[in-house]
Amino acid sequence: MITARAAATFEPVGRSVATARAFVRDTLQGWGCADIVDDAVVLTSELVTNAVVHAGTAADVLCLRSDGGVRISVADRYPEREIPLQHAGQAMAHPDREGGRGLLLCGALATRWGVEYTAAQKHVWFQLDLPERPAGTRSAGPALPVDALPVTDTRVRVSVIQIDRGGCISFWNDDSQDLFGYDPEQVNGKPLTDFAAWPHTPGTGTGIAEALQLSRWEGSYGIRGADGRVVPVYASHLRVRDADGEASTVCLLVRDHERAILQSPQRTPAPDAAAQAARSTVHPSDPFEVFIGSPAPDDLDGLLQRTVERARDMLDGDAAYLLLATDDETELEVRASTGLPSARQRFARVPVEAGSGRYGSARMPAVHEDLTAVPGAVPLLGGTGMRSVVTVPLKVEGRLTGSLGVAAEGPGRYTNEEALRLQFAADRIALAVERARLTELEKLRRGSLSFLVEASDLLAGTLDRDQTLALMAQMTVPTLATWCAVYTVADQTSEPELSYVLHEDEDRIDGLKTLLMKVDPPEPVPTPGARVWTAPADAAHDAALRTSMRSLGLGNAARPSTGPGATLATASAVGGETVVLPLVARNRVIGMLTLGKPTEEHFRQEILELAEDLSRRAALALDNARLYSERTAISQSLQRSLLPPEPLPDIAGVEVEVIYRAAGEGNEVGGDFYDLFPIRDGAYGFAIGDVCGTGPEAAAVTGLARHALRLLAREGFGGPAVLERLNAAILDEGARSRFLTLLYGELWPQDDGSSILKVVCAGHPLPLRLRQDGTVEPAAEPQPLLGVMDDLELYEQTVTLDPGDVLLCVTDGVTERREGTRMLGDDGLTDVLTTCTGLTAGAVAARVLRAVERFAAEPASDDMAILAMRVPEPQLG
Repeated sequence: MITARAAATFEPVGRSVATARAFVRDTLQGWGCADIVDDAVVLTSELVTNAVVHAGTAADVLCLRSDGGVRISVADRYPEREIPLQHAGQAMAHPDREGGRGLLLCGALATRWGVEYTAAQKHVWFQLDLPERPAGTRSAGPALPVDALPVTDTRVRVSVIQIDRGGCISFWNDDSQDLFGYDPEQVNGKPLTDFAAWPHTPGTGTGIAEALQLSRWEGSYGIRGADGRVVPVYASHLRVRDADGEASTVCLLVRDHERAILQSPQRTPAPDAAAQAARSTVHPSDPFEVFIGSPAPDDLDGLLQRTVERARDMLDGDAAYLLLATDDETELEVRASTGLPSARQRFARVPVEAGSGRYGSARMPAVHEDLTAVPGAVPLLGGTGMRSVVTVPLKVEGRLTGSLGVAAEGPGRYTNEEALRLQFAADRIALAVERARLTELEKLRRGSLSFLVEASDLLAGTLDRDQTLALMAQMTVPTLATWCAVYTVADQTSEPELSYVLHEDEDRIDGLKTLLMKVDPPEPVPTPGARVWTAPADAAHDAALRTSMRSLGLGNAARPSTGPGATLATASAVGGETVVLPLVARNRVIGMLTLGKPTEEHFRQEILELAEDLSRRAALALDNARLYSERTAISQSLQRSLLPPEPLPDIAGVEVEVIYRAAGEGNEVGGDFYDLFPIRDGAYGFAIGDVCGTGPEAAAVTGLARHALRLLAREGFGGPAVLERLNAAILDEGARSRFLTLLYGELWPQDDGSSILKVVCAGHPLPLRLRQDGTVEPAAEPQPLLGVMDDLELYEQTVTLDPGDVLLCVTDGVTERREGTRMLGDDGLTDVLTTCTGLTAGAVAARVLRAVERFAAEPASDDMAILAMRVPEPQLG
């Protein structure tokens, strides 16, 4: 028999789901059916969502009350849309799919349910039976045996104490005197803290003075009696104000073992055992699965999102959110939300002791009836329009792992009863959430280790400063951040310089770089860790505001060089959280790594820790590249000072070509050297030599030899005397000396077109003379090398180069060019030279070099110098 009826129609818009939930809740509460309100609201929410969101039609909700329960029907106007059926071989639709999820909940929660079709509508209905209880009972517990009832004294004593706004006792009833032994005259006007033995739970930092300031509080502590013993009590505090507006706190206290007198009973009685067994044969009764839905999402984000949606529906809220605690429990991080701007709130962090929750922490349930009365009580909801909120902690083995909150746009929506129901649900999901979080954290840590190993390998693979800067940015974007900027600091007196900018969208790089160039760089603070830098977001916001005003014709500023679209896009790109990590190497700040997110996005704590590890490695790599660049620049500068000044002197009647290759990366001068210089009018000196070894030590002897040759030759010494004095100078170097092979000669061009050469070959590969007929012969005889013996007796030989003749001088890097066991040698060089008849000096030198390079596939491991001189043939005409 139908005893009451209520119906409503809801338009096909998202907001209708919340309105339908409120309609059902208000209806059932008005009928006195509070025990089934939560289940009815959850089922209605799913079915109305299917109608107005997925089917896209209006939803008709009909509530019918009978003697045994309530039947609710949700109809949509899309009868062609089929309902997923459950039969053998086919499972019910997955909860994450768009359709069929509401039917899973119907099967789990409803006593009966079904689907009816008409020509114009499809009806999904469910029935929830009311528990049997005396009429007018708001809530009740099961009948218990007498020995299971709580134990009290012969007469139950409830201590009533009133505390004024100063924290002093203003009322002390007779039961208080019986329980604790004090007369009212002994306690009135004294602070309650003089008598309370307050337990200090590690990590909470809350005392009785703070608890007395709360609107409601329940819990256990102790009262020191007149006999000195502490009486454990269970207390319920209520903050009130009198007609004059004076605030005070009423405290109801019973002995701790009598707490059932003040504590709220269970919301619903235990189900009948037979009915429970019958339902469990079809649907498991695990509270977690009933709340989340079976099967539960196997990923953390999916599980958290499902949790906030269920919590919102259960309490008929407008929004819900879930925060997870960091490893040290000092901060909470938003990981899921519904009804809030999730893109703006995701990964936002709130300090635990200043976050949402009772008495300034998230470690206890809390109810805020009106957030406008206590601005900033829940910073996460600032500016969202939410007025009332209930939050509960997620705890695993007594450790805070997160916080779950449900909020509503209207004030006074939630009481302690909703907090208990939400805490009941949070206790059922906390362990599953923690397991999923630890699994995600383990995956993230493994990925972080792999990322750092790869980053270290890449950074160690280069000593080029610009390439290191590019690698730093490319490794962070987009893996860690949306955009990155690297600042470098040359020395302690220099200002930071913007050295590299990268954005995941290449079209944004130029605009981002322009913006950062207008912003003062961050301070080079050596303090480790990431610090927030607001200057880019502020500058981007100002630029976007000015651009918008110009586009509307407001303001007197000149029009920007770029269009408003580019400026607004740049503002959006850098409008999120920006952090700066110092690049510290060898106790000095050498730069800053700046990472940014787009509008309203935040960094995860794990990402910041990974970025900090990367910044340490990148700083060392950047400093190594800097040191290497400085050393290379100094080395190259010194080496260039050892080369002959350019250009080489122009000798009338003689073609001269020199090719020089120093072995070793970054070397411009090695152990091989050459020189060509004027001695006096009509006479020129030339030399080509090879110092034992390579590198800086060999280059030092090279410089000694080249400068000594010039000085001695210009002093008028002949070839043998020049080399003998150079030999003595090398031996004077002692342990730093190196032996030296040297070909030195003097050149005199003649009027008849020929040239006379006087050469001394001290242990050096013999010079080769190419005649016009293609014959090749040595142009000197071998003599002892320099830097080994004190007394040398050297002599010079005279060679005449006729027109068309070529004199080729090389170092052993040419003749000792190897490919496996093969070596070019003197014979190979002779064969190459025989093919150079009629070529210019430059062409001869180039052909010899090409032959040397092609002789082996590997790069040359020894220095090479090639000096070719040719007497050109006279021009006819």
